[in-house]
Amino acid sequence: MIFAADLDRTLMYSKRAINELGEPKELDLTPVEKKDGYWVAYMTTSSFQALKELSQQHLFVPVTTRTTEQYNRFVIFPEEISIKYAITSNGANILCRGIPLEEWSEHINTRLQSESISQAELRSILHGAGFHFDGQMRHAGKQFFYYILNNLPSASDKKVINELVGKYGWRISLQGRKLYFIPKAINKGSALEYICKREGMKAIAGAGDSILDWDFLQNCQYRFVPRHGELAGELTTTKFTLTKKYGVSAGDEILQQFLKLLPLKT
Repeated sequence: MIFAADLDRTLMYSKRAINELGEPKELDLTPVEKKDGYWVAYMTTSSFQALKELSQQHLFVPVTTRTTEQYNRFVIFPEEISIKYAITSNGANILCRGIPLEEWSEHINTRLQSESISQAELRSILHGAGFHFDGQMRHAGKQFFYYILNNLPSASDKKVINELVGKYGWRISLQGRKLYFIPKAINKGSALEYICKREGMKAIAGAGDSILDWDFLQNCQYRFVPRHGELAGELTTTKFTLTKKYGVSAGDEILQQFLKLLPLKT
């Protein structure tokens, strides 16, 4: 059986996220991501053990907006947690045992050329409409870009921006201080559906915190959303389970739910 989950602010939490979400200091944490020689992201030790046990008997698919390079900073994959497939760059890439699937990359490139304008054209339109973002811009390869903002947009500005870019085959997602601009052709749902068909299996359970995660959660029979996430405040449907806890504790709660749904052989 397949289970899939977003990583950042769903199962794994940076030091900034842990501090922002007010985690109690007595939590037992396991480091999972290393950058420049330093540990920068964590899971609770109990959620780490649960994920390790589940991935030994079921097919776990990490689903992330991170680029492949950023995803590879999670040193637990595949050293301690077995991974066959991983979805990176919000669905632009599917890794099979760490190697990008060329047929999927070609499929995405074809869709991008026909369904959306370029990054440069979109930024020009945004500037022409009077939108200037206070923060650092980052490119996620050739697929999309995002800003690490000093000041967050208002709800009304966010709505206007999304409607504007939607006319050109793009959409936005605000995750913490990161404002993502992503072509609609790139989505996690299509990538997970491709893996399911390739394996001849269904996705039983999934979890994610952002609007971008709803694409793949719709392919899952059971859906879990952290109470602190972007999705929690945006969705009007009731077809998902909201965690009772916030922050890294929500990640632990999600994996305990996965354990109930996905039986382990003893």
